[in-house]
Amino acid sequence: MSVPDESEPSAATPLLAPAEGVPPVLDTAAEIAAAATLLAAGTGPLAVDAERASGFRYSARAYLIQLRRAGAGTFLIDPIPVSDDLAPLAGVINELEWVLHSADQDLPGLAELGLHPASLFDTELGGRLAGFERVGLAAMVERLLGQALRKGHGAADWSTRPLPDEWLNYAALDVELLLELRDMVAADLAAQRKSEWAAQEFEHIRTLEPPAPKAERWRRTSGIHTLRRTRQLAVVRELWTARDALARARDVAPARILPDAAIIAAATAEPKSIAQLRALPVFGGPRQRRYSREWLGAVERGRTMPDSELPPLTQPFDGPPPVNRWERRDPAAAARLTKARAVMGELSTQHAIPVENLLSPDLVRRLCWDGLPDYSRVPEPPAELSAAIDGFLTAGGARPWQRALTVPVLTEALLPAG
Repeated sequence: MSVPDESEPSAATPLLAPAEGVPPVLDTAAEIAAAATLLAAGTGPLAVDAERASGFRYSARAYLIQLRRAGAGTFLIDPIPVSDDLAPLAGVINELEWVLHSADQDLPGLAELGLHPASLFDTELGGRLAGFERVGLAAMVERLLGQALRKGHGAADWSTRPLPDEWLNYAALDVELLLELRDMVAADLAAQRKSEWAAQEFEHIRTLEPPAPKAERWRRTSGIHTLRRTRQLAVVRELWTARDALARARDVAPARILPDAAIIAAATAEPKSIAQLRALPVFGGPRQRRYSREWLGAVERGRTMPDSELPPLTQPFDGPPPVNRWERRDPAAAARLTKARAVMGELSTQHAIPVENLLSPDLVRRLCWDGLPDYSRVPEPPAELSAAIDGFLTAGGARPWQRALTVPVLTEALLPAG
């Protein structure tokens, strides 16, 4: 099967409602047990989706779970009231292949509920490997199945109760055609001889450990680049930490507690009294006024802490510096990266796979910066260089199919002259 021409005009049929209607939301232990029995009687893989409340809640928990299996139908589950009653469901579906679109978005929240797939098929990732330029669910359903999905509620506050009927219709449609889409993507991957590559990627996503929290997350505060003094950064850090603790305790998205712009304004002004604080934008609002003492306390801690505890103006690098500094700091590394990017681009075109799916760009940068043997005096034999590159990529988490494709071209590109 060839990669479809995505420039063709669409003649998709609008899919306005599930063929079997919108199922009721299940929110009791008895309903979960009954659903598990029906799903166990179904056949084939299980279509799975979950709706979160990103931008509204602090947590990444699932607030609605959608399941569909051939012979069983579609199920909508409210996991909040039945989070302790999902064992019968887990006993059935944890043994199945799950089909998700952008699985890495939903698997962590489902894992919190004890739900883990035995195997995985990610239609979004499969679409990338198959060479699709547009890999959103609606775009792929339209291209491969000729149906136009409804859009509009993906970014809604799914912690809302009761959930509006229109939202439930949208949610049910997200799994209505997912199994059919899986088969079409799988056929495309097989025709391109990429099935094994996809299987390795799916297993990588399925078994991926949750990432460790990033260090100094407060440095991602919007507008922080405008601050020029370490004392101001200390105020940002203290306000960010106070906001994060409050957001976590209330399970509210941090920006809804206090926007980044207000943190930057307070760090710039460094108010010394509640009156001065409340004179700043946002802090005088009714929601923030009741936390005035907490916000002022955070400002005071940053304003008065010892110089030895102030954060540096820039975050220490964990790995290579920004690429725009390479030419000055290490011209040889900059030259290696240029060569590596060129061959990776050619490989991407040859196999119709985005370059970032061939190999993590960060891993390529780390390889070119300090991941190669020192052959400054004696040229490295190709076999030894190849083994060194393969070992570095393996340690960095590259899958076997990625190494098989990239190690030969990277070896040739990075082999020193002489």
